[in-house]
Amino acid sequence: MLTPIRHQTILSMLKEKDIVQIHELVEATGVSESTIRRDLSDLEEQGLLKRVHGGAISIQNKIDEPTMIEKSIKHKKEKLAIARYAASLVKERDTIFLDAGTTTLQMIAFLPSDQIVVVTNGVDCAMKLIQRNIKTILLGGELKASTWSLVGREAVNSISQYRFDKCFLGINGIDHVHGLTTPDPEEAHVKQLAIKYSDERFVLCDSSKFSRVTFAKVGDLHEVNVITDDALNEKEQEIYQKLTNLKVVRR
Repeated sequence: MLTPIRHQTILSMLKEKDIVQIHELVEATGVSESTIRRDLSDLEEQGLLKRVHGGAISIQNKIDEPTMIEKSIKHKKEKLAIARYAASLVKERDTIFLDAGTTTLQMIAFLPSDQIVVVTNGVDCAMKLIQRNIKTILLGGELKASTWSLVGREAVNSISQYRFDKCFLGINGIDHVHGLTTPDPEEAHVKQLAIKYSDERFVLCDSSKFSRVTFAKVGDLHEVNVITDDALNEKEQEIYQKLTNLKVVRR
């Protein structure tokens, strides 16, 4: 396969998956690992991707945020495994905060329905919770069209009235240096308060979110427990296990 075609293949795979492993690229292109590594170096120099241990991730603008529809079609199997495990942590009579997001949305099907109270800033989360007859409190605030989440002063004032046994947050970027980040400062503020007002804090993120940094900082890794999938390579698992309570679930 000619170099320009290999490069386009690599970029096309990243567009679909956000993160690709070297062995996947070898299989797709039929060339050696050393050739793929050179290709990745060339593309990184052009600013078209970022190399990580064992593969590469796509480059995103720090303030760009995928829509809920765009998020929902990626990493479905991984998100489902993460959501199922996260829901198993919720016990009867728990009061929890459920962040807006595609992975937290999938938790709802697995939640115990008796005697729990859920506060959420996700409109779609609230609708799904009500369908399961789970007591639901929806924060006030401005509705973001891209993420269907409620943010702003009213959301901040609302969440400040509650205290939670557990919170479950989505995140756009998790990095061993810069911690937890998200593109929107207003969403970051709501997440910060959820962490502050919760006894236990869980961040739900598929492995594509690792080694990513977006615009607004949410918190440091030592503040939360991170639940991810087993596509996270062993080297990264080793790095992050030293910084946070990392739970890796099987897809």
